[in-house]
Amino acid sequence: MQTNFETIEKENIDSLQFPKSDVLNDRDEKYQRESELNRALSLGNLEHSKIKIFFEDNQSKKVVETTVWGVTDQMVILKKGFSIPINRIYKSL
Repeated sequence: MQTNFETIEKENIDSLQFPKSDVLNDRDEKYQRESELNRALSLGNLEHSKIKIFFEDNQSKKVVETTVWGVTDQMVILKKGFSIPINRIYKSL
């Protein structure tokens, strides 16, 4: 992934504001994002593995390294109840 993503701690996610628009336009990219998030969910629940989530708030592009505990239709739920809207996520590794 590109290097222009600012690293952020998951505890600071609550203070971010997220626009409603999707950061991805391509249908295949959105499908890949969904697959990556489901994989991250499995890794988080089965192996307690951390992954990197590349996303964008209303200010800039950011990356967080954390464990995914849940995925809903609209949100990714992280450890300790923090969440990121799926439509603001570029990629997860």
